[in-house]
Amino acid sequence: MPPDGPPGINAKPPTARLFFALWPEPELAASLAAHATDIAGRYQARPMRRDTIHLTLHFLGDVAETALPRLVEAGRSVRAAPFGLDIDRLAVWQHNHLLWAGCQETPAALLELVGKLRSALLASGSPVGDIRRPFAPHITLVRKLPVVAEPFVLPQIEATRWPCTRFVLVRSRLSAQGPDYQTIAEFPLVP
Repeated sequence: MPPDGPPGINAKPPTARLFFALWPEPELAASLAAHATDIAGRYQARPMRRDTIHLTLHFLGDVAETALPRLVEAGRSVRAAPFGLDIDRLAVWQHNHLLWAGCQETPAALLELVGKLRSALLASGSPVGDIRRPFAPHITLVRKLPVVAEPFVLPQIEATRWPCTRFVLVRSRLSAQGPDYQTIAEFPLVP
């Protein structure tokens, strides 16, 4: 018998790496993936796959699987109206080696949704991750950009309207090929 006692006594419960996100429709994801592939090719970086492109609303991290029902209930309790995002800029975070897409102006409705989601998580007693971390809306397109002395030369992108009508709870599994995402639950945006 192991010194800690019988097998399984001190075993940690199974966990899942989770986050809430907005998920684009296939056409928008394909357009953003095309930009990612083009830019990644110029800089020998890694583009995000079309099926992984999203905007994280709140990252929870590794959470006990037993908390999933509370997280789903917290998501269901959020009442927020649908809104539109104008994806109209590309930018680089050199410290993270990321290229991302986003909005010149963050819509108040997006900030309201994040606030309501965080409040619902707190009220439900759900795991909340780092709730004090400021929300920085972005859609990661390219990872592992090289460190360069000169600023990256990024193409202008045509503004694309993203009609946000739902958000999702997602499980992330990391692999050598990059992340794989599984939608756990969808939540419609309704006033």
